[in-house]
Amino acid sequence: MGFQMIGIIDYGGGNLRSVYNAFRYIGRDVRICETPEDLDRVDKIVLPGVGSSKDAMTALESGGYREKIMSDIGSGKPFLGICLGLQLLFSRSDEAGGCDCLDLVPGEVKAFSGDGLKVPQIGWNTVRSVSRGCPLFRGIPDGEYFYFVHSYYCAYTGEYTTGVTDYGVEYTSALWKENVLAVQFHPERSQGNGMKLLENFSLL
Repeated sequence: MGFQMIGIIDYGGGNLRSVYNAFRYIGRDVRICETPEDLDRVDKIVLPGVGSSKDAMTALESGGYREKIMSDIGSGKPFLGICLGLQLLFSRSDEAGGCDCLDLVPGEVKAFSGDGLKVPQIGWNTVRSVSRGCPLFRGIPDGEYFYFVHSYYCAYTGEYTTGVTDYGVEYTSALWKENVLAVQFHPERSQGNGMKLLENFSLL
Protein backbone atom coordinates (compact mmCIF):
# COMPACT_ATOMS: atom_id res chain seq x y z
CA MET A 1 0.00 0.00 0.00
CA GLY A 2 2.98 2.31 0.47
CA PHE A 3 3.37 5.47 2.51
CA GLN A 4 -0.08 6.42 3.73
CA MET A 5 -1.45 8.21 6.79
CA ILE A 6 -0.88 6.44 10.09
CA GLY A 7 -3.27 7.16 12.95
CA ILE A 8 -2.35 6.75 16.62
CA ILE A 9 -5.36 6.21 18.87
CA ASP A 10 -5.55 8.62 21.82
CA TYR A 11 -7.90 7.05 24.37
CA GLY A 12 -6.40 8.94 27.30
CA GLY A 13 -3.57 6.61 28.25
CA GLY A 14 -0.40 5.75 26.43
CA ASN A 15 2.98 6.97 25.28
CA LEU A 16 1.51 8.69 22.23
CA ARG A 17 4.11 11.35 21.69
CA SER A 18 7.10 9.01 21.61
CA VAL A 19 5.37 6.74 19.09
CA TYR A 20 4.34 9.79 17.04
CA ASN A 21 7.90 11.12 17.09
CA ALA A 22 9.30 7.74 16.03
CA PHE A 23 7.11 7.65 12.92
CA ARG A 24 8.04 11.24 12.13
CA TYR A 25 11.71 10.34 12.56
CA ILE A 26 11.44 7.74 9.79
CA GLY A 27 9.61 10.24 7.57
CA ARG A 28 6.05 8.96 7.75
CA ASP A 29 2.79 10.90 7.80
CA VAL A 30 1.15 10.37 11.19
CA ARG A 31 -1.61 11.96 13.23
CA ILE A 32 -3.06 11.59 16.72
CA CYS A 33 -6.67 10.37 16.54
CA GLU A 34 -8.64 11.93 19.39
CA THR A 35 -12.06 10.62 18.31
CA PRO A 36 -13.26 7.45 16.56
CA GLU A 37 -14.22 9.60 13.58
CA ASP A 38 -10.58 10.60 13.16
CA LEU A 39 -9.84 7.00 12.21
CA ASP A 40 -11.81 7.53 8.98
CA ARG A 41 -9.00 9.85 7.85
CA VAL A 42 -6.14 7.38 8.26
CA ASP A 43 -5.04 4.27 6.39
CA LYS A 44 -3.30 2.42 9.19
CA ILE A 45 -4.01 2.27 12.94
CA VAL A 46 -1.65 2.13 15.92
CA LEU A 47 -2.89 1.34 19.44
CA PRO A 48 -0.15 2.07 22.00
CA GLY A 49 -0.67 1.83 25.71
CA VAL A 50 0.69 1.73 29.21
CA GLY A 51 -1.11 1.06 32.47
CA SER A 52 -4.08 -1.14 33.29
CA SER A 53 -6.02 -3.28 30.83
CA LYS A 54 -9.23 -2.59 32.73
CA ASP A 55 -8.77 1.18 32.58
CA ALA A 56 -7.85 1.01 28.90
CA MET A 57 -10.89 -1.11 28.00
CA THR A 58 -13.15 1.26 29.93
CA ALA A 59 -11.68 4.20 28.01
CA LEU A 60 -12.03 2.47 24.64
CA GLU A 61 -15.66 1.61 25.42
CA SER A 62 -16.65 5.01 26.77
CA GLY A 63 -14.86 6.82 23.96
CA GLY A 64 -16.58 4.78 21.26
CA TYR A 65 -13.30 3.33 20.01
CA ARG A 66 -14.01 -0.36 20.50
CA GLU A 67 -16.69 -0.65 17.84
CA LYS A 68 -14.68 1.48 15.40
CA ILE A 69 -11.49 -0.52 15.94
CA MET A 70 -13.31 -3.79 15.30
CA SER A 71 -14.97 -2.36 12.18
CA ASP A 72 -11.72 -1.01 10.73
CA ILE A 73 -9.87 -4.23 11.41
CA GLY A 74 -12.69 -6.12 9.73
CA SER A 75 -12.37 -3.85 6.68
CA GLY A 76 -8.68 -4.79 6.34
CA LYS A 77 -6.90 -1.73 7.70
CA PRO A 78 -3.40 -2.59 8.96
CA PHE A 79 -3.38 -2.45 12.76
CA LEU A 80 -0.39 -2.34 15.12
CA GLY A 81 -0.73 -2.86 18.88
CA ILE A 82 2.18 -1.82 21.12
CA CYS A 83 2.72 -3.10 24.68
CA LEU A 84 -0.74 -2.84 26.30
CA GLY A 85 -2.05 -2.59 22.73
CA LEU A 86 -0.99 -6.23 22.29
CA GLN A 87 -2.54 -7.39 25.56
CA LEU A 88 -5.89 -5.79 24.74
CA LEU A 89 -6.22 -8.03 21.67
CA PHE A 90 -6.57 -11.12 23.85
CA SER A 91 -9.78 -12.53 25.32
CA ARG A 92 -9.15 -11.60 28.90
CA SER A 93 -6.59 -10.06 31.27
CA ASP A 94 -6.03 -11.00 34.92
CA GLU A 95 -4.89 -7.46 35.68
CA ALA A 96 -6.71 -5.39 38.34
CA GLY A 97 -9.06 -8.20 39.29
CA GLY A 98 -9.64 -9.29 35.71
CA CYS A 99 -11.42 -7.86 32.69
CA ASP A 100 -12.63 -8.88 29.26
CA CYS A 101 -10.60 -7.49 26.38
CA LEU A 102 -11.17 -7.22 22.61
CA ASP A 103 -11.12 -11.01 22.08
CA LEU A 104 -9.49 -10.80 18.66
CA VAL A 105 -7.06 -13.51 19.73
CA PRO A 106 -8.01 -16.38 22.06
CA GLY A 107 -6.03 -16.51 25.27
CA GLU A 108 -5.31 -14.76 28.53
CA VAL A 109 -2.95 -12.13 29.87
CA LYS A 110 -1.31 -13.20 33.13
CA ALA A 111 0.98 -11.72 35.77
CA PHE A 112 4.65 -12.61 35.91
CA SER A 113 5.49 -14.73 38.94
CA GLY A 114 8.48 -16.66 40.17
CA ASP A 115 11.20 -16.53 42.79
CA GLY A 116 13.86 -13.96 42.04
CA LEU A 117 12.01 -12.52 39.05
CA LYS A 118 12.02 -8.74 39.00
CA VAL A 119 8.59 -7.38 38.10
CA PRO A 120 7.99 -5.39 36.01
CA GLN A 121 10.38 -6.62 33.35
CA ILE A 122 12.27 -3.47 32.38
CA GLY A 123 15.02 -3.46 29.80
CA TRP A 124 16.32 -5.30 26.78
CA ASN A 125 15.35 -8.85 25.87
CA THR A 126 15.37 -10.96 22.74
CA VAL A 127 12.53 -11.94 20.42
CA ARG A 128 12.76 -15.40 18.87
CA SER A 129 10.79 -16.09 15.72
CA VAL A 130 8.40 -19.04 15.79
CA SER A 131 6.54 -18.17 12.59
CA ARG A 132 8.43 -17.16 9.48
CA GLY A 133 7.31 -14.40 7.17
CA CYS A 134 5.87 -11.87 9.63
CA PRO A 135 6.05 -8.54 7.75
CA LEU A 136 7.01 -6.59 10.87
CA PHE A 137 10.38 -8.37 11.08
CA ARG A 138 11.51 -8.11 7.46
CA GLY A 139 15.21 -7.26 7.44
CA ILE A 140 15.54 -7.83 11.22
CA PRO A 141 17.66 -10.87 12.17
CA ASP A 142 16.09 -13.49 14.42
CA GLY A 143 16.90 -13.20 18.12
CA GLU A 144 17.48 -9.45 18.13
CA TYR A 145 17.00 -7.29 21.25
CA PHE A 146 14.07 -4.95 21.90
CA TYR A 147 13.09 -2.79 24.88
CA PHE A 148 10.39 -4.09 27.27
CA VAL A 149 8.46 -2.56 30.18
CA HIS A 150 5.60 -4.72 31.51
CA SER A 151 4.30 -6.69 34.48
CA TYR A 152 1.83 -8.93 32.60
CA TYR A 153 2.44 -11.25 29.69
CA CYS A 154 0.40 -12.78 26.89
CA ALA A 155 0.09 -16.55 26.81
CA TYR A 156 1.47 -18.41 23.81
CA THR A 157 -1.28 -18.59 21.17
CA GLY A 158 0.27 -21.16 18.86
CA GLU A 159 -1.50 -20.13 15.68
CA TYR A 160 -0.98 -16.38 15.89
CA THR A 161 2.20 -16.04 17.93
CA THR A 162 5.02 -15.04 15.59
CA GLY A 163 7.65 -14.13 18.20
CA VAL A 164 8.37 -15.29 21.76
CA THR A 165 10.44 -13.96 24.64
CA ASP A 166 11.63 -15.74 27.79
CA TYR A 167 11.32 -14.03 31.16
CA GLY A 168 10.67 -16.77 33.68
CA VAL A 169 8.12 -18.08 31.19
CA GLU A 170 8.08 -18.11 27.40
CA TYR A 171 5.36 -15.75 26.23
CA THR A 172 3.98 -14.08 23.12
CA SER A 173 6.03 -10.98 22.35
CA ALA A 174 4.89 -10.59 18.73
CA LEU A 175 1.60 -11.51 17.12
CA TRP A 176 0.31 -11.64 13.56
CA LYS A 177 -3.27 -12.36 12.50
CA GLU A 178 -3.97 -11.22 8.93
CA ASN A 179 -3.93 -7.38 9.06
CA VAL A 180 -3.53 -7.32 12.85
CA LEU A 181 0.03 -7.15 14.19
CA ALA A 182 1.20 -6.42 17.71
CA VAL A 183 4.30 -6.46 19.89
CA GLN A 184 4.84 -6.50 23.65
CA PHE A 185 8.00 -4.42 23.49
CA HIS A 186 8.32 -0.73 22.65
CA PRO A 187 9.68 -0.29 19.11
CA GLU A 188 9.85 3.46 19.61
CA ARG A 189 12.42 2.83 22.37
CA SER A 190 14.26 -0.02 20.63
CA GLN A 191 16.69 2.01 18.54
CA GLY A 192 17.52 0.70 15.04
CA ASN A 193 15.54 -2.54 15.25
CA GLY A 194 12.49 -0.67 16.48
CA MET A 195 12.69 1.95 13.74
CA LYS A 196 12.98 -0.82 11.15
CA LEU A 197 9.88 -2.52 12.56
CA LEU A 198 7.86 0.71 12.41
CA GLU A 199 9.08 1.28 8.86
CA ASN A 200 7.94 -2.23 7.93
CA PHE A 201 4.48 -1.54 9.37
CA SER A 202 4.22 1.72 7.44
CA LEU A 203 4.81 -0.18 4.18
CA LEU A 204 1.90 -2.59 4.65
